Formats: sequence, structure tokens, C-alpha cells
Amino acid sequence: MKASVLSIYRFSRAQVEELDKNRQWSRALDGSDYLPGMVGLNNIQKTEFVNVTIQSLMRVTPLRNFFLIPENYQHCKSPLVHRFGELTRKIWHARNFKGQVSPHEFLQAVMKASKKRFRIGQQSDPVEFMSWLLNTLHVDLRPSKDASSIIHQCFQGELEVVKEYQGNENKETSRMPFLMLGLDLPPPPLFKDVMEKNIIPQVALFDLLKKFDGETVTEVVRPKLARMRYRVTRSPPYLMFHMVRFKKNNFFKEKNPTLVNFPVKDMELRDYIPSLPTAPEGEKVCSKYNLIANIVHDGKPEDGYFRVFVQRKSQELWYEMQDLHVAETLSQMVELSEAYMQIYEQQEK
Repeated sequence: MKASVLSIYRFSRAQVEELDKNRQWSRALDGSDYLPGMVGLNNIQKTEFVNVTIQSLMRVTPLRNFFLIPENYQHCKSPLVHRFGELTRKIWHARNFKGQVSPHEFLQAVMKASKKRFRIGQQSDPVEFMSWLLNTLHVDLRPSKDASSIIHQCFQGELEVVKEYQGNENKETSRMPFLMLGLDLPPPPLFKDVMEKNIIPQVALFDLLKKFDGETVTEVVRPKLARMRYRVTRSPPYLMFHMVRFKKNNFFKEKNPTLVNFPVKDMELRDYIPSLPTAPEGEKVCSKYNLIANIVHDGKPEDGYFRVFVQRKSQELWYEMQDLHVAETLSQMVELSEAYMQIYEQQEK
């Protein structure tokens, strides 16, 4: 990493600890005003899928704090890790050159690390990118094969999976780690209402999470027909949901327009998943979560776009962010969008 960048964008541990208490606007060297942590990102030709992912991850406090201090990962030789850290420091620094940040160097590292699976000029799915980025950062950061990382400390939970094959009475039970839970939307209605308008269906997050209550059966067809039951046995500090909106039908993608009704504050996970284990005695673990980031998709699959709603903790305000556009918004607007990927933060007990 360049010495000039290290010297300009440096944080002390005391500054990091005070970030979420800061309510002050900053003035960039070009004279523009901005809120540290709430700055726009340049869209470098169809890179909005990267921007919404980065803006979401910037709300994950332990992850952000880890990457603000380069000494935490100075042992790591991965250019992707160092470019992600550099981008994090630029987004949160109070003395930027401009009130916006370019992720160009980070994107170059992404293209190289992903072998151009994700690249400038080609739209990609933020869910796929999030999964790839978190897994790659984890592998690059861990000092040994079996070691943990800040990624798994924030996002890794555990599922109990019970599998039954048709015509076979034996059940296979296993434990499987996860970083994100996929929620299956119900199929949209085929008919129009009496006003000849398309019906926009709605479903409660409560109903979608029944998939992980250990009782609801999910049928899968690959590699062969099986009945699956999933149960969350350990919930992580940061819980990510993916609403499965897109599916390939022949040669094109179809989008499910179903709106998901979800809580912004005080989501009691135990109400959704009654079988969730209680915390071991002596551990301070709460099963209530608050939404901190909500990535949404607008428009048709082929020409739509992604944007994200994020919360500014210091004032509990919500902001809508789409590339360089950053604007304060109401929490009610967050709930009216076509949610695609969400991050919930576990409350402190």
C-alpha cells in the first residue's frame, strides 16, 4: 500500500471507537460537505452491484472497525484485503479530498481475484458478489486453514439439516455453517384483479422464515428428489437474508415482484424460529435484531437497478444510497421497497 495513502487515511483506535457517536458534517478539501461514512461511490460503468454491497458492509461495526486499522491485517498479502481496507478508510475519514469516493482500485483487485467473474462494464448480482467477497476475504485473512476471521465472527451461523430421500426411511442429519439465508418467495399470482391491474402480492418475513423452524419441509430435486428440513442452531451477530427474486426461465430471467413485510426494529428471531437454542449460561446473547441495511431492486430484470437503504447509527436516521446519490429518507420508505438482500444486527442484551 502506498505510504501517502497510509499517512492521510489513518485512524487511531480512539477515533474508531468514537465514529458512531459523531454527528458532525465534514468539509472536503474541494469545499464540499459530507457525512463521514455516508459518502457516495462512483459508478464505474455498471458497478452499482459493488457499490450497494460496500455501503451495506460499512454498517457492520466490527467489520468496519477491523479494516480501519491496517495493523489488524498487516500479515496478509492479499491485494483484495488491503484495497478493501483502503476503501473503508476513505469512506469513513473526516478529511477527504472530495465528498465522494472512487472504488476503482478496489474494483481492479476484485477483477484480478475473481479472475474477471466480476468486472467493470458487466452488471452482476450483489448477492453473488457479497457471497464471493465475504468468502474470499475470509480465506485471505485467516492465518491457518482452520482459523476463524472477522468475517465468520460477524456473519457465520449454523443450520441443522435433516434430509429424507423418497422411498428411503433413513434420515441424514448434518450441521452446516452459513453466512446468508436464502428466503423463497411464494409464486406471484397469474391473474389480474377486477380493475384489470396486476396484483402485487405481499408476504410477511415471519412466513418466509418458517423454512428454518425445523418443521417445515422444503423439497429439492438436485442431485435427486429429497425432502429437507432446516433449523437454525446458532444465529450470528449479523444476520443476512436473501430474497430469491430472480429465476432463469428458458433463456431469460424472471423477477418475482412480491413485497416482503419486515420489521425495521426489534425483530424477535425466536418468534420466527421458536426452536432457536437459548444462549449458554453466562453468555450475553440477545435474539432481537435491528435492520441496518436493505438492498432493493427496481425495474425489470434486464434493465433494472440496485440501490440500498442504510442506517446512520449516531442519529438512527435512514439514508437512501445509489452510487453518488445520498439522501436522508424515512424509515417507512425502507419498508415499501422490493427487498433483495438485508443485514440485521443483533441487539446487545
